[in-house]
Amino acid sequence: MPRARTPLGAVACGHPVTAAAAADVLRDGGNAFDAVVAAQCASCAAEPVLASLAGGGFLLARPAGTEPVLYDFFVQTPLAKRAPEDLDFYPVVADFGGVTQEFHVGVGAAATPGFVRGLFDIHQDLCSLPLDRLMQPAIEAARGGVSVTPLQAYMMDVVGPIYCGNDEARRIYAGGGQHPLGEGNVLRQPELAETFEALHREGVELFYRGALAAAVVELCGEGGQLRPEDLARYRTERRKPLALPYREANVWTNPLPSTGGTLVALALGLLEGTEAADETERVANVARAMRVTNEARLEAGAEASLDTELLGRYRRRMLGRAQSRRGTTHISVADRDGNLAAMTISNGEGCGRLVPGTGIMLNNMLGEEDLNPGGFHRWAPGTRLASMMAPTLVDMPGAQLAFGSGGSNRIRSAILQILDQLVRNGRGPEEAVTAPRLHVEGERLSLEGGFSPATVATLEDAFDDVEHWGRANLFFGGVHVAGTREGAFVAVGDPRRGGCGIIVN
Repeated sequence: MPRARTPLGAVACGHPVTAAAAADVLRDGGNAFDAVVAAQCASCAAEPVLASLAGGGFLLARPAGTEPVLYDFFVQTPLAKRAPEDLDFYPVVADFGGVTQEFHVGVGAAATPGFVRGLFDIHQDLCSLPLDRLMQPAIEAARGGVSVTPLQAYMMDVVGPIYCGNDEARRIYAGGGQHPLGEGNVLRQPELAETFEALHREGVELFYRGALAAAVVELCGEGGQLRPEDLARYRTERRKPLALPYREANVWTNPLPSTGGTLVALALGLLEGTEAADETERVANVARAMRVTNEARLEAGAEASLDTELLGRYRRRMLGRAQSRRGTTHISVADRDGNLAAMTISNGEGCGRLVPGTGIMLNNMLGEEDLNPGGFHRWAPGTRLASMMAPTLVDMPGAQLAFGSGGSNRIRSAILQILDQLVRNGRGPEEAVTAPRLHVEGERLSLEGGFSPATVATLEDAFDDVEHWGRANLFFGGVHVAGTREGAFVAVGDPRRGGCGIIVN
């Protein structure tokens, strides 16, 4: 009788093509970091609304037997500003079906991309396979085409004014028509395939000093702000992750200058000193921790949010109370050697303009209200933009897990609830991911369906403004989890965001 094969690892992300790229690399002898880089590349072909070579992101990596390290390859503000009246910078309205949101796009909304620099630096530091092997799935998917999934069709429809805003964009994302490709249509991006081939042939400087850099700068001459020195000076930052204990677990997440991980840490600190008699009280504590975290963020700023005295003051405030949508995707990978990788990447919504002949759409991060809370055009030159993205690792009795989420300012609440479900509530990854979620923003409580009537009644007593969403919704993030639990691999993709989980044999 043949001996059962030992699994090679686990992958969880938001698209089956992205997941397959990682899984195939693991089968080819690659490690978790090879797999996450292959998935990072493939996501540009399979999830174009969420990922682009002109975007940015973060990798939280823990090579087996070593301390975790955070790779920050998020976007950066330009070194110099143009006058607002000289910018190609304008609003578009996205319709989520009954709810609309305004975004600002145009080449004037593009920040300096870090995606390509991060990809090459991660490969150099952590990977074992050649880069052309890791880019191959992306090249094949871009050239051969990817069938549009229901989630991608929905997203392209929501941001139709961006992806059908000019002839070049319509040629790729609408097949030359007036409306975005729909579910089951095939998205082909042959120019993007050629760009990947050029990158693995000529290297990272093609994007930051060479012909691709020149093409980006030329496009930004039409009302943008990126100049040769912006690209030439961009560097990946390797940071020490924010580490914190939570009950019997050790948690690592994204440190400052990004704010998402710090806000998660503050909320966990608030919950650390609470006990709950039942599920209703546990959920109410989570909701109140979210509300108080918002207050602390506004009153003290992220830099002060983990101060011990401040934490105690806000925990007392929390316990004294009556009990009662962004373009981001995430990839998690674990391998049989004990390596863990959690990568979150974003292109905003895209600025609507493609770099001619490359298949690359520039980001619109300078037009993201969430990333520019003080108002547009008020950013400091040459600084890394803050982000809510919070790739996270947790080490707890019997489990080592990597996860993260998309979802703009709902990222922090999704991560908080997953950690609370795993650590305090003792649930497995699948139960934690599929459990109903809530989110607090200001005094508004947004609530998925699935909570007990008693819990809903308690929350309605605690909040004057309650928004009921009914079924699970992508508004509440998409947490993709990969790792080991009780000696076996686990891979859970969040169904809210087209999640795909694969145990790789």
